[in-house]
Amino acid sequence: MSLFRVDELPDQGFSTVRVPLMGPSLCAGFPSPADDFVENALELPRWLVPNPPATFLWRIAGDSMRDAGIFDGDLACVDRSLKPRHGSVVVAAVDGEMSIKRMVVEGSRAHLSFDNAELPVYALEELAEVNVWGVVHFTIRWHIARAGLGR
Repeated sequence: MSLFRVDELPDQGFSTVRVPLMGPSLCAGFPSPADDFVENALELPRWLVPNPPATFLWRIAGDSMRDAGIFDGDLACVDRSLKPRHGSVVVAAVDGEMSIKRMVVEGSRAHLSFDNAELPVYALEELAEVNVWGVVHFTIRWHIARAGLGR
């Protein structure tokens, strides 16, 4: 992975890609039912999205990933082509319900956890079906109050 300053970014002109915005919001807490459908799309600079066909945006609902700097209302850019590893923030389907969690690998076992010290340990049932859907590549956050969001 290479790091660049903004003025050193690869010259790709002003090209953009349309990234699907999935709906409803991705649960950042205990999983809740979510329908898997594309709600809209957002155009992002091409250099932010290395693999457009495998990239999706999810709006975050909840505060279980607060200590990772992921907050309620943020947009998470999720890349399905990235391989999850220890410490990755991932989108996972837990018994079919989409959620965002931290992947923790201990020895040969992997589990999911919250990233909020104020929450209890995220406990999975022994027979829970877990499928890691993708890896969070980055998030987008608005730093001004936006109408209609109660902020």
